[in-house]
Amino acid sequence: MLTREENETLTRVGRGTPGGEYLRRYWMPVACAGELTEDKAIKAFRLLGENLVVFRDKSGRYGVVAEQCPHRKASLAFGRVDEEGIRCPYHGWKFDCTGKCLEQPAEPIDGGFKDKIKQTAYPCERLGGLLWAYLGPEPRPLLPRWDVLVWEDGKRWIEKHEIYNCNWLQPTENSVDPSHLYWLHGDTAHLAPTVDHYEEEHAFTPFEYGIMKRRVTPGRKPGDAPVVDQHPLLFPCTLRHVFRERLLEGRVRHNLQIRVPVDDAHTQVFVVYFSPNETDRSPADGDTPWEFFRIRDDNGEYRLDQVLVQDAMAWESQGAPTDRTQEHLGVGDEGIILLRKILREQIDIVRNGGEPLGVVRDAGKNRLIEFEVVNERIGILAKEKKVA
Repeated sequence: MLTREENETLTRVGRGTPGGEYLRRYWMPVACAGELTEDKAIKAFRLLGENLVVFRDKSGRYGVVAEQCPHRKASLAFGRVDEEGIRCPYHGWKFDCTGKCLEQPAEPIDGGFKDKIKQTAYPCERLGGLLWAYLGPEPRPLLPRWDVLVWEDGKRWIEKHEIYNCNWLQPTENSVDPSHLYWLHGDTAHLAPTVDHYEEEHAFTPFEYGIMKRRVTPGRKPGDAPVVDQHPLLFPCTLRHVFRERLLEGRVRHNLQIRVPVDDAHTQVFVVYFSPNETDRSPADGDTPWEFFRIRDDNGEYRLDQVLVQDAMAWESQGAPTDRTQEHLGVGDEGIILLRKILREQIDIVRNGGEPLGVVRDAGKNRLIEFEVVNERIGILAKEKKVA
């Protein structure tokens, strides 16, 4: 278990908190690029406890700025865009993508007042069908070009989930918690164990982008060879995974599950899928289809026939955030213990002026970052991605 202070250090995401300053060293997705259209070019969102809007001006540039106008605090989410930037709906003040105030219609043109105004603004980039923002200090790192985001020989699509009522650390810990697989997902994934007790071999290895998880499980039948499952947790909050879709002629789905910290008690999940094939093309900077994924039905009940909703149920039921002063960890929680240890170390590194694990600055290395993801249950070595 953790002390209350330790738990707050790991879970609080606001500006000025140790955890919040650590998380601000990474790019975070804020919207699907397809959410911004000609008719609706502005979208409000919340990230790391800050209320923001993302917009695309009529010149095609993307910007992220604070939601409240610095004039009289009206919401820019109801504003309008032109070729230069975003204009407040209340009094018409206009700002460009850097937060520079361009116009103040009710003020003297030569008064110089607009030159004294700077709206909070953050860098915004488009990659893999998502819009990404960086809320940390300059010089900003590179936006990581992870394989699922930039592979082109296949089909890419995105699920944007409804907001989860949990802290970001709960789904992140789930990524290094292999013992939940059979009990939470067993019946749905046809993996339910035939005994009430079983043991697996686990290995959790820190590497330059996070933690590589490797699980070795007994074969499904007596005499079957052990089965290996290996995939990474990419810091701070992304799970890289792969599986074969039984309902789609055995097609392979690689995915990134990105668990974005909205605030201390809420998380936004984006899942980017990529299915390799010989006919589709999905440019990294091209249009990517997306869909909204509901974790609850019209009656407010969890859709527990869905694997990712089973996870959501477990995370939300832990509390927002989980009170880790009351938990009791065992041998099967070795991955979680390691994750918390590394996170505390990374938070201290940032607090002392250093750079945390997984930050990318080498442009040559960033052209394509591929991961060796193995799932022997379905016969996939993900680095050999043309297996559909």
